[in-house]
Amino acid sequence: MSPENLNQDRTEAEPPLYDVITLMGGGSIVRLVHRGEVYVLRVTRMGKLILTK
Repeated sequence: MSPENLNQDRTEAEPPLYDVITLMGGGSIVRLVHRGEVYVLRVTRMGKLILTK
C-alpha cells in the first residue's frame, strides 16, 4: 500500500495511519506540537522511535 493511500481504506473506528518515513520527510528527526508543547520524534540508528519533550 502506498503512503498516499494509508488513510483511504480505514474504517471510522480506526485511528489515522501515517508512514513514519513520509512523516519524517526523509530525515531522522521531526518536531511535533501538542497543546502548545514541542516534542521531538526521532528514529535511532537501530530503527526504533523515540519521542521526547
